[in-house]
Amino acid sequence: MSAATPRRLSLQQIVEEQRRAAFVGRDGELGLFRGNFDVPPEDPRHRFVFHVRGNAGVGKTSLVREWRQTARGCGALTASVDESAESVPEVLALIAAQFAAQGHPMKALDRLLATYRRRLHDAVTEAGAEGEPAAGEPSTGAVVAAQAGLIAAGTLPVVGAFVGGIDPAVVARGAGGLRAVFGGRSRQQDDARLLSEPVRVLTPVFVAELERVADAVPWIVLFLDTYERTAPLLDGWLTDLLTPGRYGALPANLVLTLAGQRRLDPARWADHTRLVADVPLEPFTERESRQLLTGRGVVEESVVREVLRLSGGLPVLVSTLAANPGAVGDASASAVERFLAGESDPDRRAAALACALPRRIDEDLVAVVVPQGAPGVYAWLHELPFVAERHSGRARYHDVVRAPMLRLQRTASPQRWTEAHDRLAEAFAARRDAAAEGLDPGRLWAEEPWRDAALDTLYHRLCARPRTALPDALRAGIEVCGQHSVAARHWARTLAEAGEDADSAVLRDWGRDLLSALTDHGPRPTAALGLLLTRAELDDRARAAALVARAWSRFRAREFDAALSDHGRAIAVNPRSEQAYQGRAVVLRALGRYEEALADLDRAGEIAPTWAWVVRERGETYRRMGRLEEALTVLDRAHAMDPTDAVPLGSRGLVRHRLGRHEEALEDFDRAIARWPEYGWALVRRAGVRTVLGDPLGALTDLDRAEELTPGLSGTEGERGEVYRALGRYEEAVASYGRALELNPDYAWAHGSRALAHEALGRPAEALADLDRALEIDPDYTWARTQRERLEATVRESGQEPGS
Repeated sequence: MSAATPRRLSLQQIVEEQRRAAFVGRDGELGLFRGNFDVPPEDPRHRFVFHVRGNAGVGKTSLVREWRQTARGCGALTASVDESAESVPEVLALIAAQFAAQGHPMKALDRLLATYRRRLHDAVTEAGAEGEPAAGEPSTGAVVAAQAGLIAAGTLPVVGAFVGGIDPAVVARGAGGLRAVFGGRSRQQDDARLLSEPVRVLTPVFVAELERVADAVPWIVLFLDTYERTAPLLDGWLTDLLTPGRYGALPANLVLTLAGQRRLDPARWADHTRLVADVPLEPFTERESRQLLTGRGVVEESVVREVLRLSGGLPVLVSTLAANPGAVGDASASAVERFLAGESDPDRRAAALACALPRRIDEDLVAVVVPQGAPGVYAWLHELPFVAERHSGRARYHDVVRAPMLRLQRTASPQRWTEAHDRLAEAFAARRDAAAEGLDPGRLWAEEPWRDAALDTLYHRLCARPRTALPDALRAGIEVCGQHSVAARHWARTLAEAGEDADSAVLRDWGRDLLSALTDHGPRPTAALGLLLTRAELDDRARAAALVARAWSRFRAREFDAALSDHGRAIAVNPRSEQAYQGRAVVLRALGRYEEALADLDRAGEIAPTWAWVVRERGETYRRMGRLEEALTVLDRAHAMDPTDAVPLGSRGLVRHRLGRHEEALEDFDRAIARWPEYGWALVRRAGVRTVLGDPLGALTDLDRAEELTPGLSGTEGERGEVYRALGRYEEAVASYGRALELNPDYAWAHGSRALAHEALGRPAEALADLDRALEIDPDYTWARTQRERLEATVRESGQEPGS
């Protein structure tokens, strides 16, 4: 047998080994970190948190990479996360994925994260777009998560989102009035908390998984880089994680490593200082700088001394000047000239400057910023020491280098600066428009490719003409706050970055204040919208749009009076705002004020007669009022106006079912689910139709799928009880109704239906008790009252005591 062929290294592994071989200095910091693994966790000298800090360009990321390799050399299981993770759920998902890649999956956490993503997607998609739930059951869209990410330290997401994010909301159940969704027990309550407080639900599972995995490895080391960006939002979560009794016991072989520019906040970390090794990272010593230069072949003493003088020991500058030693002889050379002095080709030098303009660069953008063409520029950029590809396929300049390059171009030729940003804005606008193809216009800000292109378009327009572009940028903020509160942080940061790069005080101020509003006032965009309403110069249309967006935020937080007030103010400002009338109608309907809701929908329809959503909402309102024939007519029209919308089909299916037109109802549900396979509400209702039509197997299949999509809904279990009762499997029916009532004790319909199963089993006392409870929950429950009177009369006629 021939000897096994040695496994070839990948290109990335070769590059990483070469990078590590070129790493110099930091012996003290490496020794400190390495030595910690030789100290038992019980030893007071052991440190559980390392915090490396220092200015941009001082080499924090490089040191953290070395530390990670050191940890792996000690047998540690490691994971690394930076600011690209946009929420705590995403941080947890990235850690779990990296652990799994190293052979230690966190299956319980993965399952809960999958449930969270699915429930969040369903809730956001269905919010305001689905039919009435069964009595006592909150609809899927009724409970929507306020921040797809962290409610860290109580409330906040990490920089950026897991994408989703709207505030916790409750929709009333039909004629029964409002039911608080958190009043249930068991899985329903857990499901609701998972959406409204994802960090508080996910973190204990994460901690338990850490404890399990820790038994299989010597050490677990987690790295959080660029902590200066995430600290305002992650600090609370991390300190809670370290606090006994908050989320569970952490394994003693866990080490956290943070890397940022500033000291840890003493207000948050004061109780944990004994756990932390503070590692301030200074510029290279002269010995370390010389070591790097020697490794790069720069040994001429006059050049070495000039590099030492010009770089100040900042590693990124030492590396850059080491690659361009010819620049250092000219004491008057600008910083930019020094960065590029190693390149004699004037076209490439110009291209390197131009490619600093976008925040991230890819090969297509090179052609935009270098219209004269420069073959091989993109590949050449990756050879420069200050260019890193932190995002797949897109490179970015180090901030220390990019800032002077931008300043040089902005001041040397304002006209060329403006023209270049105009070209980039047009290029990103084309990407944005292409990314919008096939997407719901009301969900664009939730789609990352579209959002990235839209924000880059905004950035370059602001850089080209700060004051002229600002009004459009602020109006875009109204839209993003209305659609996706997590994306609002990206938008605010874009304003702040444009302010720095274009040297515009007004943009800097707006960006700073909006970021503060989106950070200090919790995950909801209410405060940011308030800032826009009080400080921005908005026309009536934009002001009304901001008020409507804030009204929806307040409605989803169950602040119904405030929501009605904002919708009313929007109508006063812009009497032709169909969105304001439609939004107010939804609030009024949730409050059971149906006639007022219909009046608002009338006005919205007059303003926007072709807006299918107005027609759909009217059909929904009629259905909830019990005006089924009118609902059917209006839902027919809504479907004709937008045949792609699954919701009118689902609503019409339920109307037809209640009218006894079961075959037509089944057809509607089939078509709705074909358009939207994750339409859980329609699956549960179709199960009811299939039960009536004698297809219990199909009904149970639908209920299994609905449970898979949205676990723990009382309505799903209640409908399963109906299937079993129709099959004569009464004990199983009672058990299913019981599970539904564990999920929601105030589910009057389940009490009433369980009463019939108890009656069929010859248990009149239990049946009467269930009907009594149903009427206690909902005194207007006419069916339950009728059934109780019938059952009581039957018991009397039989001569039995109810309890016999």
